[in-house]
Amino acid sequence: MAKTKPGKKDLDSYNIKGTNKVVRPGDCVLMRPSDSDKPPYVAKVEKLEADHRNNVKVRVRWYYRPEESIGGRRQFHGAKELFLSDHFDVQSAHTIEGKCIVHSFKNYTKLENVGPEDYFCRFEYKAATGGFTPDRVAVYCKCEMPYNPDDLMVQCEGCKDWFHPSCMGMTIEEAKKLEHFLCSDCSSEDDTKRPLNSFHVSPPDELKVDSKRRKR
Repeated sequence: MAKTKPGKKDLDSYNIKGTNKVVRPGDCVLMRPSDSDKPPYVAKVEKLEADHRNNVKVRVRWYYRPEESIGGRRQFHGAKELFLSDHFDVQSAHTIEGKCIVHSFKNYTKLENVGPEDYFCRFEYKAATGGFTPDRVAVYCKCEMPYNPDDLMVQCEGCKDWFHPSCMGMTIEEAKKLEHFLCSDCSSEDDTKRPLNSFHVSPPDELKVDSKRRKR
């Protein structure tokens, strides 16, 4: 009678090879891409398990960089911005290179120093359709663009809106020296407050095509 192979067992943690760092379910990790010219993939660890030969596999939920999404990178996307996708996968734990932190958008904007391991996420992303949750975000400034945390903005003491120095005809150096700032609307006699608009972040319908799953 043939012997049945022993089943897989769940693991509470995994030591990243060649380091003293420990990965647990719920952690965010950097994973080695098949193309060495590309930056590491970022993923959230969902589950760790070992087979009867002690080969460790990791079930992950991928984060996508803006340039990997159907709509591509746009002006308001930060350099360290990621989208939490609905794309799950199982990989060898040996492809884990290190750990990282994916902050909420609010917490990221409060960081005094952004390290190489710091990222942020403000959208969930549907890989097949290119849709985002939330689907709309508030816009600021005369240019009516969503907030990019990499760009310096100044707040008007009148309407409380935020503005890019360049849109106000100032340099960044000039903006940093300001103690008080009023936008052109608030500094004029006609102080009309424009309503807070929103920006549709999902790509247009013509770009919503089935995306290819990443090859590893």
